[in-house]
Amino acid sequence: MGSMFRGEEVVLVQFFLPTSAAYSCVSQLGELGLAEFRDLNASVSAFQRRFVGDVRRCEELEKTFMFLQEEVRRAGLVLPPPEGRLLAPPPRDLLRIQEETDRLARELRDVRGNQQSLRAQLHQLQLHSAVLGQGHHLPLSAAPMDGLLERSPLLQPPGGPHQDLRVNFVAGAVKPTKAAALERLLWRACRGFLIASFRETEQQLEDPVTIGQKIRKITDCFHCHVFPFVEQEEGRLGTLQQLQQQSLELQEVLGETERFLSQVLGRVQQLLPPWQVQIRKMKAVYLVLNQCSVSATHKCLIAEGWCASSDLPTLQQVLQDSSSEAGVSAVVHRIPCREMPPTLIRTNRFTAGFQGIVDAYGVGRYQEVNPAPYTIITFPFLFAVMFGDVGHGLLMFLFALAMVLAENRPAVKAAQNEIWQTFFSGRYLLLLMGLFSVYTGFIYNECFSRATTIFPSGWSVAAMATQSGWSDEFLAEHPLLTLDPAVSGVFLGPYPFGIDPVWSLAVNHLSFLNSFKMKMSIILGVTHMTFGVVLGVFNHVHFGQWHRLLLETLPELIFLLGLFGYLVFLVIYKWLCCSATSAASAPSLLIHFINMFLFSHSPTNQSLFPGQEVVQSALVVLALATVPVLLLGTPLFLRWQHRRSLRPTGRQPEEDKSGILDSSDASVAGWGSDEEKVGCPGDREEAEFVLSEVLMHQAIHTIEFCLGCISNTASYLRLWALSLAHAQLSEVLWAMVMRVGLRMGHELGVAAVVLVPIFAAFAGLTVAILLVMEGLSAFLHALRLHWVEFQNKFYLGSGYKLSPFTFAEED
Repeated sequence: MGSMFRGEEVVLVQFFLPTSAAYSCVSQLGELGLAEFRDLNASVSAFQRRFVGDVRRCEELEKTFMFLQEEVRRAGLVLPPPEGRLLAPPPRDLLRIQEETDRLARELRDVRGNQQSLRAQLHQLQLHSAVLGQGHHLPLSAAPMDGLLERSPLLQPPGGPHQDLRVNFVAGAVKPTKAAALERLLWRACRGFLIASFRETEQQLEDPVTIGQKIRKITDCFHCHVFPFVEQEEGRLGTLQQLQQQSLELQEVLGETERFLSQVLGRVQQLLPPWQVQIRKMKAVYLVLNQCSVSATHKCLIAEGWCASSDLPTLQQVLQDSSSEAGVSAVVHRIPCREMPPTLIRTNRFTAGFQGIVDAYGVGRYQEVNPAPYTIITFPFLFAVMFGDVGHGLLMFLFALAMVLAENRPAVKAAQNEIWQTFFSGRYLLLLMGLFSVYTGFIYNECFSRATTIFPSGWSVAAMATQSGWSDEFLAEHPLLTLDPAVSGVFLGPYPFGIDPVWSLAVNHLSFLNSFKMKMSIILGVTHMTFGVVLGVFNHVHFGQWHRLLLETLPELIFLLGLFGYLVFLVIYKWLCCSATSAASAPSLLIHFINMFLFSHSPTNQSLFPGQEVVQSALVVLALATVPVLLLGTPLFLRWQHRRSLRPTGRQPEEDKSGILDSSDASVAGWGSDEEKVGCPGDREEAEFVLSEVLMHQAIHTIEFCLGCISNTASYLRLWALSLAHAQLSEVLWAMVMRVGLRMGHELGVAAVVLVPIFAAFAGLTVAILLVMEGLSAFLHALRLHWVEFQNKFYLGSGYKLSPFTFAEED
């Protein structure tokens, strides 16, 4: 957990891997995921690298795996997940896997082809049988069937010139959608000498092959099957029996073929999942080996990469164990570097969501202060300030708690819905957001917009009625009554925790909450920004930039606290010094704050304490005096430091004690405040100081901070606005839904019937509007406050993550 506050120390290491053990060494590093490899062959084409042949073989195997997987899916089967932890196979197993894969693919192609051929033949036999079965009787609906034979002439009289004409039969099968068009075309082509009849087959026939045999010119365009039709009934019966016998034989052969196909697919289901994982791992290993360079003696491979310094002993031990069989041990050692190392921050289930919020803004620079540990508290709290309601927070908490309790279930992890995955990945964030919302809901004394009386109220109506002499006539004439805290016994003291429930009955409830929540937002905002500036101190101390403590951090704190910190002081001082009895004559803080910048005084607005005008004027002058220091202090110091470094000393400059990860205060061409703040390593001897660029960057930083203090403080007023909006939406939903339902039925049975749909509508609208829409709005505003108002005070977020070589995704 220590690395959460600041990224771990990451070093550049060099590997010497014996050629015979390089594969096993890289494979073990992939299982552990400790090192990120650098490409030492960036100038070499991918087709000219040493292990490109092995990579191609793995890719060919993956293509074959895709064919096998498609065949399994085509058969309606599902590949089971691989069982256990699978290691990358030795290179000698690649040939065995390739041979077995090719054999399975070849068997599948042959069996699938035989199956398709047998199905096509069976279809033809069934279709022919259906045609002959339909042709047992003459299909002439317009002529009498009694005494009519196949060779009886249809033209009368029999002794006429057409006595030799007979009716010839052509039978076949065609799709029902094409029957009408075929009949019309045949009628026109035969000039009316045609009798056509169409009957549907009793059994649905499935044709696995596109109909397309050449028969006659007309039927060819309709893709018909045409079969020989014996004119003698005895011949047709014999042919039909023969076709049925052939169909039975083909069905038996087809059944055996399909059983053999099922056996082959079963072997594919068993062997394919582990092979896919192993070949992906093997391919990943060869891709890493392609990034290594070969030594001059061709006896070892040289690799470079980043890893955490705390993982170096583990890394060395793993390499020794992996190369023990080769007779020569693999070696890893630390080497110096001049470039910025990647950032490594280890997370767990709980911290991953909060670290994701920070990384969405930008990955921190190397060993920069990490805002994630503080975001664990501040983000849910600022969200809860805008979402404060006991009921809504409890619903969110229970929803997140259910996801946390079910996080180890395979069905929950394997869900593919993107919205569910988003909620599930942030389940701990939702848990704290709901918990903090319950807390702020108790402070606001709101539960589904209703106030609860946990403690006795601090206001007494009975005392007011007794001492003011409220009569029945007075109550009838005044529908609104005022509780005067100056009257003895009316105000008994502040409510023990949160807002007094009596305010929910007051007509000036909104005005009271406006004042309270606006001042609360200012206090939280100034505190949050001040904490961000203070966190910058740890960056300056860590990188040895001591001058920035005096020339940047101190002026920033004076400017921020001298103006807006003083405003917070006035708010708290007024709360402590002004009681409820003197609230009517209390001075206005807004007028005091305006007079502070105008160096003026309002006679009607009394001072809060003696010497207030002098203090305000001194604070404004002091805040304005810090602007030149903030603007010119750092550039002038860097200019003086650069000139001193150029003076001839007669000796070589000392080696930096901090070694390869030293930070440089010297500004270089193209220097920016980003690089200088985090101590980007650079070459001091080649540093070129450009004062104009340093002044430009420092001016941007000064203007951004000074104007940002004003705009950012105003930005925190969104806490006040969204909190009031959430409370008012809750109130409107209760008044327009639940209150209407509670007033509709006075009898017990009627009320029970009416409240069921009313409560269902109230629950649905609460979830859809107040939990989902309002929750998303409060989440986005809390995100904005952290990214813009808080993190820009100390966090640059311009680094890059350490991406170690790991097999986690393949597994």
